Amino acid sequence: MSLSTLIPYIFPTRLHVVYPQKAFNRKDLLPLGSDYLWKIEQGIVRSLTWNEEGQLVTLGFWGPGDVVGRRLSRIKPYQVVCLTRVQASQIPLESQSLPEALLIHACKSEELLNILHQHSAYARLLHLLEWLSCHFGQTVPQGKLLNFHLTHQDIAETIGTTRVTVTRLINRLEQEGRIVRSHRNLILTTGEHSQYNDTENLL
Repeated sequence: MSLSTLIPYIFPTRLHVVYPQKAFNRKDLLPLGSDYLWKIEQGIVRSLTWNEEGQLVTLGFWGPGDVVGRRLSRIKPYQVVCLTRVQASQIPLESQSLPEALLIHACKSEELLNILHQHSAYARLLHLLEWLSCHFGQTVPQGKLLNFHLTHQDIAETIGTTRVTVTRLINRLEQEGRIVRSHRNLILTTGEHSQYNDTENLL
């Protein structure tokens, strides 16, 4: 399936039950248990693992409305790290408000998997930035601002390439006018034309 033929996935309701929230700082790890999940209320987190050589492997990026937790993955080791300051609610597995969020989790995982199967590192990087801008980007005059910091190493671990390659490709995207640097963050100038749906259209 091509990226241009992605079908919107829309569900009728959001998670309505309110649970006590806990605050986390950037780079904190969410504590993971077998009898609960975390619902992200504010901020962005990354789920990850690492291989036998100790190289980190990104499993997903998650923001407000998404659920994460050990019971959503059979991969070991498995961690969830905060990319920004985060507010999250601990919700029990038996919660009746989970089904829609779990479906969205599966859809986002499928989208990311599709991106990672793009043939070239250039295509993987461009589509990853497009996907991130649609789900987590802030609209600014130039396009969509990724208002959180991902290092070139973080991106390399996500798209399966090297930090040096990511740096070279980001410079290329900037020269092509596809991205603009804003302090330590990026603005994707093509974000408004993306085939991906933003978070508001997932539910």
